[in-house]
Amino acid sequence: MVFRQKNSRGSFKPHLAIKFRSDKGKILTFSVDTTRIPQKYQQPDAYLITHAHSDHYGKSAMLSERAVCSEKTAIALEIRHEREYKGRTVSIGESIDVNGVTVHTYPNYHTVGSTAFYWVNDVGTRILVTGDVKDASHLPKCDVLITEANYGDPGDASCYFEDDITAFKSAFEDNNCLAFGAYAFGKAQRAVELLRGFGYTGSIEMEEKSLALTRQLLDNAGELVSLGDSSEDSISVVPPWDLGKLPWHISKYVMTGRSDYRYPAIQISDHLDARGLTEMVEDIRPEFTVVYHPKGHRPERFASHLRQIGFNAVSIDMVNNVLSNEFI
Repeated sequence: MVFRQKNSRGSFKPHLAIKFRSDKGKILTFSVDTTRIPQKYQQPDAYLITHAHSDHYGKSAMLSERAVCSEKTAIALEIRHEREYKGRTVSIGESIDVNGVTVHTYPNYHTVGSTAFYWVNDVGTRILVTGDVKDASHLPKCDVLITEANYGDPGDASCYFEDDITAFKSAFEDNNCLAFGAYAFGKAQRAVELLRGFGYTGSIEMEEKSLALTRQLLDNAGELVSLGDSSEDSISVVPPWDLGKLPWHISKYVMTGRSDYRYPAIQISDHLDARGLTEMVEDIRPEFTVVYHPKGHRPERFASHLRQIGFNAVSIDMVNNVLSNEFI
């Protein structure tokens, strides 16, 4: 059963939860990317944290001993929120036992450490929670798919895009001194990976949060230094809003699909677009799909699109209605 929990004010908590029976006959609840329930109320058996972006509420869930996430997501949470992660961790690609249920993990390549969770219930139903997805090629087949649709509106032109790796490489090759505007968690690490992949071996200057995250999360990041600490012209990676603080002579670019920055934009996304999301579902072939996050109309639009092409699907805004009719 997929359902939405409520907080003490009677409002829906973020995202959703899954109630199921294990093969040992126990009824369990896994909450997905949500805030904690107060200790005086019954707790879920696990708070699954797919990754460390703030809209997935790891800042709250990380304080529970019932939290489960990847090792690198735990590191990212601790650096981002400056508090200790209290839960359990697992290496991506390995499994973890949660109250007798074997939960498998798979990479989805959204951020460093982002994780999809997979398990089987008492009657063999295969359940997959993806979180945000950038690359679905390693995700397993399942019967119930619980996935996101940040860019799942097939009628919205902004939901169709491709990463412009060529533009990123050209900016790197055409400028001796340049800076990329990239969010501290996610895009900053992607920028460093691309630069090293293109053969750049020099130092990369970063603002402090980006620096701490990249040093801890990337295994082959090369020389990373604080802003201003390089002895020669180097490449900088800073949050987009900090580009204006850098010297005027530095060539500046923003890694984004948005068009409202004053600097040239290079399309680099951490998500699948509408085509990629559809192809993911077509490849996984679930019997039932639940689309959650973000707020707004895109989950409903993507669920509607899936129904039009022959898949049984609902969006998070429909979950409460579905439950009231005992449909799930």
